[in-house]
Amino acid sequence: MCGIVGYVGTKQAAPFLIEGLTKLEYRGYDSAGIAVFDGETINVEKTVGRLAALKEKLEGHVPVGCVGIGHTRWATHGRPSDRNSHPHTDCSGDFVVVHNGIIENYMSLKEQLIKKGHEFKSETDTEVIAHLLEELYTGDFEAAVREVLKRIDGSYSLVFMSKNDPDKLICTKKDNPLVIGLGDGENFIASDIPAIIARTRKTYIINDGEVAVVKKDSIWITNREGQPVTKKIFEVNWNAEAAEKGGYEHFMLKEIHEQPKAVRETMSARVAKDNSAIIMEELKWNKEYLDSFQKIFVVACGTAYNAALVGKYYIEKLVRIPVEVDIASEFRYRSPIIDDRTLTIVVSQSGETSDTLAALKESKRLGAKTLAITNVVGSSIAREADQVIYTWAGPEIAVASTKAYTTQLITMFMLAMYMAGIKGTVTPERTKELLTQLHQIPAQISETLEDVEPIKTFAKEYGFNEDVFFIGRSLDYAVALEGSLKLKEISYIHAEAYAAGELKHGTLALIIEGVPVIALATQKNVYEKTLSNIKEVKARDAVVIGIASANDSELEKYVDHVIKVPETDELLIPILTVVPLQLLAYYAAITRQCDVDKPRNLAKSVTVE
Repeated sequence: MCGIVGYVGTKQAAPFLIEGLTKLEYRGYDSAGIAVFDGETINVEKTVGRLAALKEKLEGHVPVGCVGIGHTRWATHGRPSDRNSHPHTDCSGDFVVVHNGIIENYMSLKEQLIKKGHEFKSETDTEVIAHLLEELYTGDFEAAVREVLKRIDGSYSLVFMSKNDPDKLICTKKDNPLVIGLGDGENFIASDIPAIIARTRKTYIINDGEVAVVKKDSIWITNREGQPVTKKIFEVNWNAEAAEKGGYEHFMLKEIHEQPKAVRETMSARVAKDNSAIIMEELKWNKEYLDSFQKIFVVACGTAYNAALVGKYYIEKLVRIPVEVDIASEFRYRSPIIDDRTLTIVVSQSGETSDTLAALKESKRLGAKTLAITNVVGSSIAREADQVIYTWAGPEIAVASTKAYTTQLITMFMLAMYMAGIKGTVTPERTKELLTQLHQIPAQISETLEDVEPIKTFAKEYGFNEDVFFIGRSLDYAVALEGSLKLKEISYIHAEAYAAGELKHGTLALIIEGVPVIALATQKNVYEKTLSNIKEVKARDAVVIGIASANDSELEKYVDHVIKVPETDELLIPILTVVPLQLLAYYAAITRQCDVDKPRNLAKSVTVE
């Protein structure tokens, strides 16, 4: 993934392809490339690095032709490199494809194609599609594309080119955005509206399962079965800046709403189809390997540290191995007790966090095995760790992390379930129950995002308070820490999170009339204790906003307001309860007229100590 463009018309394709990819640079990427048909062959030019590197490569020999596709890549399979850059071709070079998303069954398809004589040039899942198209082609380009779609599993937006049908592009999507721009004697394809907004305001928004054959003077759209689909033209009325944000006011809000997709992609190919197990092809651990560890450290900073606290609970609860969570900036200065019977897990969205990288290196020096959880393929932490699990959240532009956090929680849960499956510490029945509910999480996040009006109201009512407190127990406390961090970093409200049981040990002195307290109460084994703590702050005239699961009818008796999230297992509910806290922080920042995407004094990636 990350950005797709396509052009069919009477003008030169390359200038639009570069222009369109430039408009998508905000999405983040690690390489770029274009493919243009010159009347005889499809010329592919691509390179690792920024678009400037591609432009430099093209100086003096820009591909000539009126049909082409382009791509900026955010690596998921295979590290950033020239050969892993898109577009990808088949053996003959007659078929070219660009792809956003993840092909879950690419490895089995690749093995089958290699046996049939296909030679692969990259490490990507995408290249499989080009070779599969070549294998299935019998003279009908569109029919071959439809056969490809029958055989691939996963999420995707795809654009295909064929030397044999040079007057058309074919595109389709599932779970990833795709839009067609309507021009006069020319048509455009893009993964996002900003790429085409300077050329046309008339678009078709492609839905999952639709297949479009795009020519310079016609667009033919059908469903997967080949039946015609009638589309209404969507007239874009956003300006260019708003278009980059998908119509959202800020990148942070856009990324909050991208969480269902990000979570779905991070789960992709890692949950067995029958919900019987977690599959971690990137690890290939066995019981002997896990039994060699007496202790696990999880080390991270900021939001990733808060995710690590949830991960500690998951691993100890499900795997029964002791886990210690450390702030990376403190870790190596306290002479941690580490040896070859230690596993150190480091968590970093960017994979470049300097303190976390230093902790990783120190762990390796002391003999520990190391595992990285990161969002960026080929990052320093990914390269340094013994093994890596990637969160496929996609680029995150806003400084305040949202979808990176939720995908880290998903990854920590899947890792714990994977380890439990190896060690046999969770029954098959419980495994199936948990993984069945895990599958529902993306839809439940979407449901949580549907009704934000009460949250907006709370933000307007309490957004000018200078102090806010968050309380919770068990997993609720870990989520309270993240809610508190989000509020303070973008709204500049003094926000603190406390383990609810600690109130009587000092914190109650800060609770005065009218001070807002956000109380999370979703953990059944400590629910009554949490209610008791809520009563304590209400007795001091605090205003309490409770966070509860949908079937809770008790909490509303003791609080001023309740925000409910869909019912799920209490192990998984942190992935849902954080969403209203993200929204509350966002709307509080709006109320206070703060710069949401670029909060003062903060940077997206902390690369200095």
